[in-house]
Amino acid sequence: MKKTISVFGLGYVGTVLLGCMARDGHNVIGVDIDAYKLKLLRDKKSPVLEEGMQDLIESVMNTDLVKVVDDTEYAILNSDISFICVGTPSLPNGSQDLTAIKRVAEKIGSALKNKSEFHVITVRSTVTPGTVEEVMKPIIEEKSFKKTGENFGLCFQPEFLREGTSIKDYDNPPFTIIGGDSKKSISIVCDLFKKLPCDIIETSIRNAEMVKYCCNVFHALKITFANEIGRICQSLSVNSHEVMDIVCQDTQLNISPAYMKPGFAFGGSCLPKDLKGLLYLSKTHDIQVPVISHIINSNIVHIEHAINTVLLMGKKSVLLVGLSFKSGTDDLRESPLVAIAERFIGKGLKLKIFDPHVNLSRLIGANRRYIETAIPHIASLMSDDYEKLIDEAEVIIVGQSHDLFIERLYLLCRKDQFVLDLVGKINKEKIAGEYQGVCW
Repeated sequence: MKKTISVFGLGYVGTVLLGCMARDGHNVIGVDIDAYKLKLLRDKKSPVLEEGMQDLIESVMNTDLVKVVDDTEYAILNSDISFICVGTPSLPNGSQDLTAIKRVAEKIGSALKNKSEFHVITVRSTVTPGTVEEVMKPIIEEKSFKKTGENFGLCFQPEFLREGTSIKDYDNPPFTIIGGDSKKSISIVCDLFKKLPCDIIETSIRNAEMVKYCCNVFHALKITFANEIGRICQSLSVNSHEVMDIVCQDTQLNISPAYMKPGFAFGGSCLPKDLKGLLYLSKTHDIQVPVISHIINSNIVHIEHAINTVLLMGKKSVLLVGLSFKSGTDDLRESPLVAIAERFIGKGLKLKIFDPHVNLSRLIGANRRYIETAIPHIASLMSDDYEKLIDEAEVIIVGQSHDLFIERLYLLCRKDQFVLDLVGKINKEKIAGEYQGVCW
């Protein structure tokens, strides 16, 4: 269905949106305070120098679908949906300069005073989570004397355009994410993008704001990781491109959702050992790998976060569910849960442990030697009587997923108990006591 949209900010993101929306048959009002950009567009020239952009802008400016102005009120009163694409550059301390965002919010709010129809304002500028609801929303409501969700809607729709391939990326996005204040607002924006060959994901405004940051930082991390591996490979006369090509062929673990859900720290006999081995190798060849070298430190910080969450409560009786490094194994080597247990013992907490996979009478080989020599003091704290353990605990730390234990926990947990979830397998609605995830 044909709409009239207004685009605030005719830089890279805004110009691409203006051109593609007009190309697809929508009426577009472009708004900018820069007279030079407006003149370029009126002269049928693109403010953005990129392959395909000049032809696109020239073609849409030759129609009657596009009008460019510096008048915010005109744009608001004559459009159904507004997209905000103004810049949010970094300040010297790393924070965002929201001057343009605030200025546009004030002008749009003032313009909305004179509009009776429901109007949706969609932010495409990259902003930190909370900016739309905590910075823009109050300004627009104050200036318009109207309420979001009633008289106007707010959405955040991140863009995923790479410079150099913006038109192609606009037409073939990995997904379209729309965070909104209501189903009504989201539905109006969805109608504009439903023809794109991708899934449309509806979520909250804050989630959508965070997804944009997460994606960009993940891209930066991948680039840096590949480059650090490349430098190590180069020092060893290994073909780094072939190595990474092979790594990327694993779509079960390497390029997949595996290991991509927030949870607890890694451990076991493989990841810590091999990470340390690669770091030693890089040092012996004088190769600096700042990102890879900080992985272990980050893992330790995550363990400390869980420990401090409990210690700050001032409780003494703690039940730790799980001791091995992950469910379904009795391997205790480099287990973060063992690290938690030892810290609690050292702090004088009354600790009990339940882990059906670590049965002392059945342990053999390396695991038996490990518990007998490295952590013999922990063995005396273990028990299989989980119902009694639940009853006596003030704090219950679920470090592994055991279905039977969790079902009993739902039945036996009291209001005065605290449950710290490290695995994300617990339905917090079924917990009578206070619930908290380790990082959710």
